[in-house]
Amino acid sequence: MQSLRQSARGDSGCHILAHCQLSGAYRCCARKGRNVAIAVLALSLTAIALFSGCRLDMHVQPKQNPFERSAFFSDQRSERPLVEGTVARGQLRADTYFYTGRIGGTLGDYMPFPVTKDVLERGRERFNIYCSPCHSLLGDGNGFVPSRGFSRKPPSYHIPRLRNAPLGYFFDVMTNGFGIMPDYRSQIEPEDRWKIVAYIRALQLSQNATAADVPAGQAVPSQPPRLQLGSGATLPVIESATARQAEEQK
Repeated sequence: MQSLRQSARGDSGCHILAHCQLSGAYRCCARKGRNVAIAVLALSLTAIALFSGCRLDMHVQPKQNPFERSAFFSDQRSERPLVEGTVARGQLRADTYFYTGRIGGTLGDYMPFPVTKDVLERGRERFNIYCSPCHSLLGDGNGFVPSRGFSRKPPSYHIPRLRNAPLGYFFDVMTNGFGIMPDYRSQIEPEDRWKIVAYIRALQLSQNATAADVPAGQAVPSQPPRLQLGSGATLPVIESATARQAEEQK
């Protein structure tokens, strides 16, 4: 740079010319420095991208694909059988009767839990959803599906054979199917199947009850409920016995 300054002064003796030449040299050096810096930065970013994209530890690792042959085991199978006696979480079905309706090889005839009003309500709800399309709401076999030309009409629950069938029979049919009826084990949980069994027994009793089964003071047939009409924005409600008596005394 000193020689450039001296040559600029010696050649022309003009300080303005020397200043211009020095400024051009500075700009040239600065431009070259920026280009070098940009090149170094680009190379650095490229190297970072290449090395971070490899991830050999995650993408290339020892593993066995499903059903792939393995030289490690003597039977050359990569899938290993479960240890004898292994039970998956939630699949320990120690109460055999609850899940099969059988005691050994014999169909049982008792409920595995107490029958309450809530149990019957749940059974009625599940029955109306899954069973009534074929068996009808009364269980007499005159459901919507048979009325539309189904090949076989299901039997009525009120025939002697089914009235005398053990409770485990109905549970077994729902679990495994019977004839052209498919099984419903995937649609209905075991507890709900038992609740449907309880409701079927209630249906059988309701359609085959005698006068001895009617509580004292209950009229046969019972009087239909009287409804109090709503305002249009509300639903009708069943009139209470107190309101009915008050109206009759007027």
